[in-house]
Amino acid sequence: MFKNLYINPQKSAYLLILFVAIFSTIYNAFMPIHYDEAYYWMWSHHLQGGYYDHPPMIAYLIYLTNFISQSVWGVGLVGVFTLSVTAIYIFKLTKLLSDEKTALNSVIIFLSVILTHVGYIVITPDNPLIMFWALSLYYGYLALFTNERKYFILLGLFLGAMMLSKYPAILFVLTLLIFVAIKKRNLFFTLNFYITVVLSAIVVSPLILWNYQHDWISFMFQLHHGTTQTFEISPYFIFEFIVAQFGVFSPVFAYILFYYLIKNKLYIKDEKLFFISLSVVVILLFFLYKAFYMSMSPAYGAPAYVGGAVLTAIFIQKYNLKKLFKIGLIVALVFTILGRIMFFFFYDYNEIRMIKNKEAIEILNSYKKKGDMLYGNHLTTSALITYYTKGHPDSDVVTESRYSQYDMWRKKDYLKNGLVLSFEPVEKDLKTKYKNVTLLRHLKYKRHFLNKYKQFYIYRVTNPKQQVEK
Repeated sequence: MFKNLYINPQKSAYLLILFVAIFSTIYNAFMPIHYDEAYYWMWSHHLQGGYYDHPPMIAYLIYLTNFISQSVWGVGLVGVFTLSVTAIYIFKLTKLLSDEKTALNSVIIFLSVILTHVGYIVITPDNPLIMFWALSLYYGYLALFTNERKYFILLGLFLGAMMLSKYPAILFVLTLLIFVAIKKRNLFFTLNFYITVVLSAIVVSPLILWNYQHDWISFMFQLHHGTTQTFEISPYFIFEFIVAQFGVFSPVFAYILFYYLIKNKLYIKDEKLFFISLSVVVILLFFLYKAFYMSMSPAYGAPAYVGGAVLTAIFIQKYNLKKLFKIGLIVALVFTILGRIMFFFFYDYNEIRMIKNKEAIEILNSYKKKGDMLYGNHLTTSALITYYTKGHPDSDVVTESRYSQYDMWRKKDYLKNGLVLSFEPVEKDLKTKYKNVTLLRHLKYKRHFLNKYKQFYIYRVTNPKQQVEK
């Protein structure tokens, strides 16, 4: 049966992508919305050129899926679409570099690893980043090695879209510049190169304009986010990041990728593979450097595994690693299946903030009176309130919390009579803003079989004190 896949590799690849897409859509229909997803979904109802936390592409994509459904599976279509497109272009790129059978293997690798499936389940700005990274890698390859203008045009458009997705997109721009500087220096003196530059600048201009209008607030947030002031090296964080890469891309596939990247010395042997290799190495080395000083999320390096899937499949074909490929696939699928099961049945095992949000918000709304404003104690709590409340009314953050998009939207007279939902006691904080604060309900939910609990506090607040502009 496994051999039958290779009778028509392209058809098999696309059917496999379609199967995972349909399965993930059904799977997502039974999942609660992630608190970060609710925050990005809220952005989709307030479209603009940028946001405090990230560029706007995630909001634009959710805005489009809202026309299909605003339920959890509807929001999840962003993940289904972006990763399916990514898988298609992984196939197309690998086919250019090798053959259809190897291209099918690259899709199998990409769709088998846990990192990909997390992207199908939880929607973040990494989703559009990965998709436009794949498109930029594909059309960048065609532009660089065919020199046809249409590909430079497409590269410019997709580079701009990638930079509208998440700020680490600049690392792909760096990849291109390094490659051109080393292997294609004559391109710096061609019209095609500057067509790409101008088009990408035009596409990304709404983000630049928005930042200019807001004192570069999003750029400054990202510049300081994930940055240390002490530069004290931590061996633990370095080890954590390296081990995480073997986890998210699976131990065997990560071994094949990294071992043969080093062994091949691709910068000498093959220009085309060198370009793909740079797309892997530049981003991983950047976050490895950051991991010298602080903890880095494994997801930060996710775009590397677009080219990583391509290279791993090529190494398997080139060095006849069929047995190792099968072992790697089994290991990856075990990781992924267990991960899917854990997400489905024990989402709150690691994500305590996922427990009973919908139920608590239903109870909150049972106390609602005409004219009440709804508040949360955190940006994600407020976003969940808006998502789960009928009519999706605006909500706000009323207690001291980290700066967020809510602070940018907030008007001076934002304090109104209403209800507050908090996952911790905040009566003292509320009394600095309201004359009357009453605890209406204290909810306590057990965290599955763990002897831990998620708690909610529902307050009624009336008679705001003098408005304080945050």
